[in-house]
Amino acid sequence: MSQQRTKSQTRTAIDGLKELIFSGELAAGSDHLETELAARLGMSRTPVREATLMLEGQGLLEVRPRKGVRILSLSVADMDEIYELLTELESLAARRAAAAGYAKADLKCLEDAIDNMETALSEEDREAWARADEDFHTELVRLGGNSRVISIVANFNDQVRRARSMTLYIRPLPEKSNEDHRALLDAISAGDQELAFKVHHEHRSNAREMLIALLQKHGLRHV
Repeated sequence: MSQQRTKSQTRTAIDGLKELIFSGELAAGSDHLETELAARLGMSRTPVREATLMLEGQGLLEVRPRKGVRILSLSVADMDEIYELLTELESLAARRAAAAGYAKADLKCLEDAIDNMETALSEEDREAWARADEDFHTELVRLGGNSRVISIVANFNDQVRRARSMTLYIRPLPEKSNEDHRALLDAISAGDQELAFKVHHEHRSNAREMLIALLQKHGLRHV
């Protein structure tokens, strides 16, 4: 088997396991054998084993020798710490994006994501809104141009995605979130670094407070 094909199969296994974790099919705290996971994915054990080692490094599961893997949970305190870091790193990305002097065409993906969020909100399609929101934040961090921030944020986003999914239907409609995104786009377009930082920092801080409050209110101590 070629090295390229092996990498491709491992990538497929990683994506498949992430989907099972984020959808809740592999619940937090549950234990699974490699053979079971391989069967679920319709793959051999080798790429699945490599995938579990990669996901262990991302904090999504624990590989236990001769016992398979355990899907890790996050406490409310874990979530609060992660959101604190996401707030600072994404706000840094916003400032850097504003300083980069991007042309309107360079910001089209951000604008498209906002348009998609607004369309989803008008139709009260929360899942479509969540996908567009994720697109916006991913593109924002990319525009920040710091490869280490991109990598760290991607890792943390994977860890908190399950909590976002769990609270998607118990949170208020995210009208203020859309307004914040539009204001951030305007600040980046104008090259206003401090305003871009301020707008996004407040946006992320508010999201953090809301998520933690929802988890506590509904007794979701671990996700």
